[in-house]
Amino acid sequence: MTEPSEGIPREGISPMKRSVAYLPITLFSVVMGLSGLAIAWQKCFPGSSVAHALSLSIGLFASVLFIILLGMYGWKTLRHTDEVRTELHHPVRLNFFPTISVNMLLLSVFWQSTSMLAITLWTAGMLLQLVLTIYVMSSWLNHSHFSIEHVNPSWFIPMVGNIVVPINGIFLGYEEISWFFFSVGLLFWLVLLVIVMYRLLFHEQLPLRLLPTYFILLAPPSVGFISYSGLIGGLDNGARLLYYCALFWAMLLGCNAIRFWRVPFVLSSWAFSFPLAALSIATIKMAELSQQPCLSWLARLLVILLSVIVSWLVFRTIQAAMKGKVCTPELK
Repeated sequence: MTEPSEGIPREGISPMKRSVAYLPITLFSVVMGLSGLAIAWQKCFPGSSVAHALSLSIGLFASVLFIILLGMYGWKTLRHTDEVRTELHHPVRLNFFPTISVNMLLLSVFWQSTSMLAITLWTAGMLLQLVLTIYVMSSWLNHSHFSIEHVNPSWFIPMVGNIVVPINGIFLGYEEISWFFFSVGLLFWLVLLVIVMYRLLFHEQLPLRLLPTYFILLAPPSVGFISYSGLIGGLDNGARLLYYCALFWAMLLGCNAIRFWRVPFVLSSWAFSFPLAALSIATIKMAELSQQPCLSWLARLLVILLSVIVSWLVFRTIQAAMKGKVCTPELK
């Protein structure tokens, strides 16, 4: 598998060109992690003024960062079309294009109280998610260069985006559209789960830099629980199945924490953030619906853990950017 390189600049490439032409689409996963953290603080401590201020600060930062990245990637698309085309054919980076639409959907949840902004973000995110899902799946079906070794948990991202749509779609009153996206996301999550597990169990291990993507396994059942419980307006056995599936994945990944701790920081390390945020928010909602005090405490612990991890990721990302290790050409 051809892997992105960080900090291996090619001779003859100016820093300015490298900062634009090689701006990775994977940077949008940073906004996903920050948005998830903002929503988690918003939902976990609704009566706390400190939590509200913290949530608002993180949400504002995520929103501004998203606008900046969107503008920079738009400029890259206009000025460096070949580099964008390369990412669109990359077996890993292709799956990160839907993070743009997922970010719109997450920010619409965060800005839910601002109705016009929430509707605008949700509508744009929903339409873009549909387009990108069809594009990515068409690429999978009509490929000529993918193999089983290219499959990894990041392939879930295009499907997870569909499951995010109902979270705010139900709140805004778009029930049938929400069920459509939930159905598509759930069906292809199950299909991809079989393929990804087959690859992970019976083929060579993922490259070291892709090990953090294991955490993406948490996202579909966590987000699925949030969306499904919203669609049915409560808690049933289907919702329990989704939540406890996510909780089991968290236990399994937690038992392998030392393995993940030893992975050097790379941009894919942001894969730790949003899935854990999704589990935190799912646990908050499960605690409310089931009235289990132990789940309320678990939710608080998860949000605190998430905050520590995101703080570390922000620090390491800034550190890598200052050393010129983020916007670099791909190693061939």
